Amino acid sequence: MHETVTAPVRPPAEADPPFPLHDEPDERAVARPWWRRRAGLIVQWALVLGALAALPLYRDELPDLGAIWRAASHADPGWLTMVVLAVAGSMGAFARLQRRLLRVGGLRMQLRRAFAITYAGNALSTTLPAGPAVSVVYTFRQFRRAGASAQLATAVILAGGVITTTAYSLIALLALVADPYARGFALLALTVPLVLAVLLVPALRRRPLRDLLTAPLRRAHRAALAHPKISPYAERLAGARDILRPTLRDWAALTALALLNWVFDILALLSASHAVGIDVAPNGVALAYFAAQAAGSLLPLLPGGLGAIEGSMAASLVAFGATLSPAAAAVGLYRLVSYWAVVAVGWVAWVGLHEGPRVPARAKAHLAGTGRLIMDGMSAAALLTPYAAVPAQTPAEAPRP
Repeated sequence: MHETVTAPVRPPAEADPPFPLHDEPDERAVARPWWRRRAGLIVQWALVLGALAALPLYRDELPDLGAIWRAASHADPGWLTMVVLAVAGSMGAFARLQRRLLRVGGLRMQLRRAFAITYAGNALSTTLPAGPAVSVVYTFRQFRRAGASAQLATAVILAGGVITTTAYSLIALLALVADPYARGFALLALTVPLVLAVLLVPALRRRPLRDLLTAPLRRAHRAALAHPKISPYAERLAGARDILRPTLRDWAALTALALLNWVFDILALLSASHAVGIDVAPNGVALAYFAAQAAGSLLPLLPGGLGAIEGSMAASLVAFGATLSPAAAAVGLYRLVSYWAVVAVGWVAWVGLHEGPRVPARAKAHLAGTGRLIMDGMSAAALLTPYAAVPAQTPAEAPRP
C-alpha cells in the first residue's frame, strides 16, 4: 500500500463525526470479564465448531469428497480465469462507486487507495463479529483520513448502501421474472411500487397533499432534533443530504457500477458452474446466488455466512438440474475466490493501510509492496467495468518519495 496519513485524522473547525475515529476510554465504565468482551467471537467459533462436529452425523447425505475433488481438479482453466476476473470486477465496481460518490462530493481519491479501502472493509465485514458495523466505522475513518469531511464520509456510506441495495433488489426481481414459476410474484412485486409511484408523483406536485404526506417525516425529524443524544446525528445526516448533488452523468455511472457489482458476482458463480461442466441457465444461477445470500443473512454470526451460503447455493444448483458433486465443486471454487481470496487480499490491504499491528519496518515494507502489487493487479482486472477513471493525483494524496 501507499502512505495514507496525508490529511489530519480530525480536520480542524469541525465537530465530532457521527462515527468515532478512535475508541476513547470511559473512566466510569466498569471492567467487564474477558468472556463478555469476546462474547461475539466465542459464539461465532462455537457455531463453526458445532457445525464441524455435526458433519459425521450427516455423512450419508453429504456429497462424496472424492467426486468433488475430481470435479474441481478437472475444472476448465478458461472458466476459472473468468471466475477470478468476475470477482475482481465486482469488487472493482463497488470501489469505483464509492470513489465516484467521493468525487461528487468534491474529493478525489487514488484508485489504488479506493480498492484497498474496499478490500479491507470487506475483510472486516465478513470475518469479525459485528463485522458490518466495524466495516462501516473503518471505512468512515479511511474517508476522513483521505480528507473527507464527516458529512461527506457519512453521505457516501449511506448513499452507497442505498444504491447497491436498490440494484440488488432490481436484479433479484428480474431473475424472478425470468423464471416461469416465480414470474407472477415478481410482476406483482414490480407492479405495486410502480402504481404507487404513478399515484404519488402527481400528488407530490400539490402543496397541500405534499405537506400531508411528508408530515410524519417532519415530525420524526423534529423529535430527533429535540432528543439530546440523537440530535447531533440527525443534524449531520440532514447535512449529509445536501453534500451529494449527482448530475445525470453521475447517476448513470453510479447505476451502472451498482448493477455491475452484483452482475459480476453472479457471473463468477456462473463461470464456476461452467468450469465443472454444469449447464444451468443464467437466471437459475442468479436465483441460486440470491437464495444463498438470503441464507447467509439469516445466520449473521457465521463469518461470511460460511456453511449457510455454500449449502444453500449447492442445493439451489441441484434444484435447477445439476448433480450434487459437481454443484458442490462449483460452489467451492466460487467461494475459494470470492470469499477466501478476497478476504486474504483484504487483510493485506488492512495492514498496508497502517491499521495493522506493530511489525518491523522491513516486514511492513514487504507487506506494503505485496499489497501494492495485488491492488495494481486487481485494478487492472477491474478495468472491465465501463467507467472512466478520474485523475489519480489529488492534493490530499501526494505520492511517496
